[in-house]
Amino acid sequence: MSDYSRPRYESAKSGLASLLSGALASLLTMLAILGFMWAVEIFDYLTPGNIDYAYGIRGWDPDGLVGVFTAPFLHGGFGHLMANSLPLLVLGFVAGLRGIGKFLAASLLIIVIGGVGTWFTSPGTYTVGASGLVFGYFGYVVARGLFDRRLLDVVLGLGVAAAYWSILAGVLPGTPGISWQGHLFGLIGGVVAAWVLRRPAGAIR
Repeated sequence: MSDYSRPRYESAKSGLASLLSGALASLLTMLAILGFMWAVEIFDYLTPGNIDYAYGIRGWDPDGLVGVFTAPFLHGGFGHLMANSLPLLVLGFVAGLRGIGKFLAASLLIIVIGGVGTWFTSPGTYTVGASGLVFGYFGYVVARGLFDRRLLDVVLGLGVAAAYWSILAGVLPGTPGISWQGHLFGLIGGVVAAWVLRRPAGAIR
């Protein structure tokens, strides 16, 4: 191997190792989050009371603001949780490939923007479920490709957009029992997170 090609080889090798390390960390993080959600749902099923109402987002109720941070981890039954689990795992995994630190920051922005937006636009109702995170990770991954313009992020963004574009119908009102507000503001939160956490101008690609 020539001296000229060696630095390029080492750089590619280092980049691949970093990507594989990030993929493993992202997968383990998402499995832990999903495991926690399933544990909470099992606890809710086995115990009396209604933690969904107690810790969900209750629109226009000041006490319901606690649900901004807890509602994404609660579900209205195992069917609801199963419907969210696979897209959450896939989109969360892709969102976390660029580092767990950025992933956690993006998740916090999605939770806060999605939750507060839902609270303001859902008077008299309570909302639970991880679908806001699902829409948020979708928006984050797609917008990250647009804002960062790294080849891998562009490819991932296009792939996610092609695979999950149909979920965008969920931001429209009209389906009983579905919080389009949570979907819409989760999506907005994801786009905002991608903008806030974008790479500085002039950063090496």
